[in-house]
Amino acid sequence: MTRILAWAIFLLGCLYFVLPLWGMTEFSLRMRRGEYSLDAYASILANAEFQRTFAFSVTMALVTIVVGVLIVVPTAFWVRLRMPGLRPLIEFLTLLPLVIPAIVIVFGYIRLYNTSSWLPLTGTAMGTNILLAMGYTVLALPYMYRAVDTALRSIDVTTLTEAAQSLGAGWGTILWRIILPNVLAGVLSGAFLTFAIVVGEFTMAALLDRPAFGPFMQRLGQDRAYEPVALAVIAFAITWACMGLISLVTRTQKHLRAAS
Repeated sequence: MTRILAWAIFLLGCLYFVLPLWGMTEFSLRMRRGEYSLDAYASILANAEFQRTFAFSVTMALVTIVVGVLIVVPTAFWVRLRMPGLRPLIEFLTLLPLVIPAIVIVFGYIRLYNTSSWLPLTGTAMGTNILLAMGYTVLALPYMYRAVDTALRSIDVTTLTEAAQSLGAGWGTILWRIILPNVLAGVLSGAFLTFAIVVGEFTMAALLDRPAFGPFMQRLGQDRAYEPVALAVIAFAITWACMGLISLVTRTQKHLRAAS
């Protein structure tokens, strides 16, 4: 009886998520009257603004991933190796982006880095892009840090570091050739989550007036019916592709460790 109840709850949960997705996908295929077609998707993919904004968001996502890895991996490694007492403080700091709304962060950026401030980043497109990348790095910090920290827990950081130092390796070599390959699954998990966050982010990109994918989705929904739904399906597919890649990488990493 308990098993039947558990399966019933599971199926109800699946229906709760699957039915709205099916309805959204089915509606996006009805752009041509009386038959199903991919006209809405073709219209979106041929849209020059879609191509421009999606390329911009992908570029910003890649920059954010690189910056996040350069910040998080050395920090998490050093805290675990030399300063474990600071770990609660670091965890608290990395959780702040989940508590502080993005709109508060971006208004703070505008206040601090406007054209009349000591560092007028918003005065140029490149400066605003740098500011946006820093904002995205902050938003993705909780996910990147926890993914890397979890991966570090699964290895013996102290033994690996001491063994590398006994062979004459410097800190750069230890991080790049010893630690990073062993936490690669965690880094990639954080990277895929960061990619999904950046591609769909709206608040920061809109308030900083950057040509990103999130604001484009919002503008498209103001005067179109089928294209916004098709765009939502595409964004959903991208997000789930990232989640699938996380699962695949994690599983592959486990198999490689078991084999070794």
